[in-house]
Amino acid sequence: MTTRVESTVTYVPIAVEPWLKPWTQMGVAWGIVVVVLSLLAWGGQTVSWSAPETAVRLGLTEAKDEVEPVYWADIRAEALWDTFTLWTLLVAGILLILDASVWTYFGLVGGAVYAYFGGRGVLARLEMQRRGLRIGTPSSVKAAYMFLPLWGVTGLITIIAAAVALSS
Repeated sequence: MTTRVESTVTYVPIAVEPWLKPWTQMGVAWGIVVVVLSLLAWGGQTVSWSAPETAVRLGLTEAKDEVEPVYWADIRAEALWDTFTLWTLLVAGILLILDASVWTYFGLVGGAVYAYFGGRGVLARLEMQRRGLRIGTPSSVKAAYMFLPLWGVTGLITIIAAAVALSS
């Protein structure tokens, strides 16, 4: 004798806390911001590593003769490392736009990478300038001091957003 058991599954919509509602509505907008800013950083560093002459022409990096040799070596190594690491926040932004929940993990890792990238970039340049080392033309140094903190803050905001999303 065979016994047949029928079951029904009831799906209950998950309520979003009122204080989280603005974030869920702004997820796509923040994803677009993250994609644009991370494409600038990762794309710029990738070009700087793979085609330094092109990067100089595009204003993405300094010409070798405009900076100290130690600074040139540092930014060359940094461009290589950033090529391998800065993609993480780009992927987080794409996944956030697509509303894929795994964006949070890429957001945590990518956010940390960008927070480090921005902070180290600013502090290294300040220290080198303090010591009188040539680190580039005034306009490129100004651009670095504008974009590096922006990337660092983008990373920190993304870490906070990912933590909030994971905790809800």
